Amino acid sequence: MPLPEEDDSVPDGAECPALVNMELVDLFARRRTSLPARSSHVYPNETLIYHGYLGSSPLYPTVAISIRTLAAYRQIHRTCSRFSIQAQCKALCHMHNIPYRPYLNQQFSAAYDIYLEIVYRVDSALKVVLKRDAPNWRVLNSCPACFYKLKDEPDLGIDYLITMDGNNSLKRWSSWIYGGSPRTDSRMPCSDYWLTPDAVDKFKDEVKSRSVTPVSDEVLQDDWDNDENSAVSDCVNRWRNAGPEQQKRMFGVFDESVIFIAACRHRFVLLACDMIQSGELAKYGLVIVNHILNVCGKVGGCAYDIGCAFSKTLESSSLGSRAQQLNLCMMVGAFHGHAHNRKCQLCWHPMYISGTGHSEGEGCEHIFSSSNDLARGTRHASAFHRHQAIEEHFAFWDTDKYATLSKLF
Repeated sequence: MPLPEEDDSVPDGAECPALVNMELVDLFARRRTSLPARSSHVYPNETLIYHGYLGSSPLYPTVAISIRTLAAYRQIHRTCSRFSIQAQCKALCHMHNIPYRPYLNQQFSAAYDIYLEIVYRVDSALKVVLKRDAPNWRVLNSCPACFYKLKDEPDLGIDYLITMDGNNSLKRWSSWIYGGSPRTDSRMPCSDYWLTPDAVDKFKDEVKSRSVTPVSDEVLQDDWDNDENSAVSDCVNRWRNAGPEQQKRMFGVFDESVIFIAACRHRFVLLACDMIQSGELAKYGLVIVNHILNVCGKVGGCAYDIGCAFSKTLESSSLGSRAQQLNLCMMVGAFHGHAHNRKCQLCWHPMYISGTGHSEGEGCEHIFSSSNDLARGTRHASAFHRHQAIEEHFAFWDTDKYATLSKLF
């Protein structure tokens, strides 16, 4: 979009006093000018957006960023997650030959928030017109290969396969470690990727406290049999996130300590939730399974790096009977599965489960290898801006996977 030409005439109304001597920032230009307002404009940002800019404050802006600069940053950040707002502001300062100041980040961030809100509302309006605004529409339609069924399609054994796991790279530091009070920001995530903390906490009492007696390697070697419970017991002793709930703690300096996600076998992100000041508790896996069972129905598979131990937790939880009725098949991903003992592999490794095909059940690891680049920009962000960055990354990830879906397997 070309830079708007300055027009000193005011044909439709008087010049807005708030827009006198405005600093307009574009990718390749920076200038101060006064912008004329039209008679229909009530707020300063109506005038600014008419001229192709967004202000850094709602009522009395002194700096405005061009929409094409915000759009360019969004696409750069989506393709290079480590490119932060600070880096963008420093680049603009170098291009315009002005000294960098930290407050520029806040001004750019405020304008960028409004830009993304506009994009979100336009997208929501399009979804209504296209009849794509039904609850869980994205989950059921993000991956056509998994969830679209052809007429007279033969039985595949496992109709859909999801993988879920946690990743501790996207932690968020608590503000109290710097001696300050938390900044109040009541804004909530816009997308439907997130499961709320209230939904997660419905399953917080599903797992009773238990203690585990360590088992020596000699005992494990002697206890070689085909008993499934024995194999799970060995994994509970060896895998930290399969151990007792009271041992799954996280350093108190983090507000959100881990992100827990679910993805289909083609690596489309389906759901996500935050692990809040805790380790990988069973409630995060249970809330994901509950949502998948409600939305996707029967004959599905779920790969988890501790799927062997989690299957016993699921069986004894309030979801146990429903998971059994819907034939949910738990398994351990191939990468993690080869680190489990041989008895466990015979029961839970996807190599020995009919219907898994060539899927390795490790889609979350592929997603995390990309999302880890977000860490440097989200570690000290507010809760809202952390969610915003993760949403943008997941949305672009899914779009990219859709474009290359036929080449994945």
